[in-house]
Amino acid sequence: MNVSMATVAKDLDTSITGIQTAITLYTLVMAAFMITGGKIGQIVGRSRAFAVGCVIYGAGSLTTALSPNLGVLLLGWSCLEGLGAALILPSIVALVASNFVTDERSRAYGWSPRPPPSRVAVGPIIGGFFTTYLSWRYVFAGEVLVVIAILLFARRIEGGVPEKKVRLDLVGTALSAAGLGLIVFGILRSGTWGFVRPKPEGPEWIGLSPTIWLILAGGLVIWLFAAWENRLIARGGEPLVNPAILRTKVLRGGLTSFFFQYFLQGGLFFAMPLFLSIALGLSAIETGVRLLPLSFTLILAAAGSRKPFPTPRRGGSCDSASWRCSPGSSS
Repeated sequence: MNVSMATVAKDLDTSITGIQTAITLYTLVMAAFMITGGKIGQIVGRSRAFAVGCVIYGAGSLTTALSPNLGVLLLGWSCLEGLGAALILPSIVALVASNFVTDERSRAYGWSPRPPPSRVAVGPIIGGFFTTYLSWRYVFAGEVLVVIAILLFARRIEGGVPEKKVRLDLVGTALSAAGLGLIVFGILRSGTWGFVRPKPEGPEWIGLSPTIWLILAGGLVIWLFAAWENRLIARGGEPLVNPAILRTKVLRGGLTSFFFQYFLQGGLFFAMPLFLSIALGLSAIETGVRLLPLSFTLILAAAGSRKPFPTPRRGGSCDSASWRCSPGSSS
């Protein structure tokens, strides 16, 4: 979609800002409900949550493909696909663990939930081709076909049984969605409002841009969310997420790496197509071709960084934190 913004805006009789809003709102919805989506998978079963997420995502793709205006596009892409992704992505992580043996699990995790670099490389080309020579709507219609194919094979996925004693923490759901939503929305509006100092003719709250106030408010709500979860755990309840997991050094290191990876990759793949298609006036296919060098660097980086998880022999064990096996096991 990033390489097709100009064409989509013209087709729907809207502005580039409207299409940018659709792209960013998809991120907002997905981020706000990601934690809740993972908990729902624990309650109803991972495979069922995955299937329901695919149905919602497919409905959003079909709505987007048929959208006559920006409002319907926002409903289909930003809302329905965002909610579907919030159910799908957490479920994939758990399903990989239950459907692959140890020596195959590292390769499976390398392919999901994020797309491998090869698909990142060809994505702009495929999207640019359909947009230039056919229609961008075929891309979303193709997603519907992919979802149908996945659902036909979904019965082969072993997802475990639902945990009947687990209940959804509604207060935690509201706090996490509100906190993450405020932070993400504030960051998304920083380009228009300014980050700290308000931009000319932009709104201001007590002399500062609304962006910084939204981020601070979101941080406060997230703090309240963590306090509520700790209180729930102390009372013997079932939390939405246990804040204690953030004390794990390996997890914090992985999250930090992911943050900077997606911060750079997401920014480049958003800003560069916008510049090429809007500022330089290139077509969607021309924009996709000019992104190839950037895409191929991701392939080279991924090829040089893969390290398979060690598989232990009899009597041995391997630690995922240190990537080492105990004496007497293979490496």
